[in-house]
Amino acid sequence: MHLQLNFKSGKPAYLQLAEQIKYAAATGVLRPGEALPSIRPLAEDLRINRNTVAKAYAELESEGVIETRQGKGCFVTENNSPLRKAVRQEIVSEAIDYAIVQAHHLQIPPEEFIELVKGRLEHFRTETEKPSTSKAGD
Repeated sequence: MHLQLNFKSGKPAYLQLAEQIKYAAATGVLRPGEALPSIRPLAEDLRINRNTVAKAYAELESEGVIETRQGKGCFVTENNSPLRKAVRQEIVSEAIDYAIVQAHHLQIPPEEFIELVKGRLEHFRTETEKPSTSKAGD
């Protein structure tokens, strides 16, 4: 997992860090039970204060994303399915928002946009239901 901070974004570093870890947990990049980097080395790698990493970890722990095991470190919790759903929905919502903005700039009316989305959903559904046509020996 690669963590990166944008100091020009206006968003606090600890929130950026927490969001990236939540995203990684929700998408399976970080698996349940997997250890997070220790605070000191992560702070050094990101060139931020250790307290910033500690604050991000505390935020994640309060949300139930990670748990701290005394003397062992921080680990992704085993049961974070509500988070996973919420983060997935957030990711898809951002993609939808982008598509809506594109449609607006391209002057596609809302009704046409909705029909286009329905058509793409149907196309995807039929494509995923097709039986595999690969032959043995290909």
